[in-house]
Amino acid sequence: MFFKMRRFIPVVFVAMAFYSCSEYQKVLKNEDVKAKYDMAQKFYEEQDFKRSNRLFEQIAPKYVGKPQGERVMFFLANSYFQRKDYNMAGYQFERFIKSYPKSEKAPQASFLVAKSYFKLSPTYSLDQTDTDKALTKLQSFINAYPNSEYFAEANMMAKELTTKKERKSYEIAKQFNKIGEFDYTFLTPSIAAFDNFISDNPGSIYREDALFYKFDSATRLALNSFDALKPARLKDAKEAYAALKKQYPETEYEKQAKDLLEKIEKELLRFSPNTEAK
Repeated sequence: MFFKMRRFIPVVFVAMAFYSCSEYQKVLKNEDVKAKYDMAQKFYEEQDFKRSNRLFEQIAPKYVGKPQGERVMFFLANSYFQRKDYNMAGYQFERFIKSYPKSEKAPQASFLVAKSYFKLSPTYSLDQTDTDKALTKLQSFINAYPNSEYFAEANMMAKELTTKKERKSYEIAKQFNKIGEFDYTFLTPSIAAFDNFISDNPGSIYREDALFYKFDSATRLALNSFDALKPARLKDAKEAYAALKKQYPETEYEKQAKDLLEKIEKELLRFSPNTEAK
């Protein structure tokens, strides 16, 4: 009897799944808006966001201006989000906020707009348009809803995106530094890029690295310059070293920095008055 029951149970589940699918297709194709609404809500509550999304798509225009319209539009937007269709989710949540600015769901919708763009933000090496959009939306949410339950998460996301943008700027400057090993003309834009980075990102986790590689670029530029330009550029390099040590007295680049400084001091001896007299 037990083995017969074991064989029977899968058959029951298959039959139920077939019936559910059949009912879904039937409701999907008919014109009964109420039936679509009821089934869409049922699937949504069961977290079957694929099928609920399709039904909400069909009925959303029918509920514009009606009491259920707010609920339908929010569920439609969130079903896109749950399906990881973040482009459509962001678009639909923004529509929801414009249509229902005083809704109790408006703070959550505002947060999910920002989170949709956050999810679309690519790796640091790619175009950061969606990152900029996400930061703008997150800042708007943070300013508008400082007491929201999503406030802490929004701040963490903003910090992560800010760090990503900082890394992109830092890596661009470092790329100039790397190319400068083979073509010294790239060391000037490297120094300028690091200067901009240091100025624009005072609290960055890459600040120490940027200060060191600015010093590295300045040193190599000075050492490979014509004699007429060397004294001034060696002085600039020493100032870059001083800036690194002032902000990071125990820098992780201590050994490399001292090695570079020794080269600077040795080269400066060539231009000292005592050396020339001898």
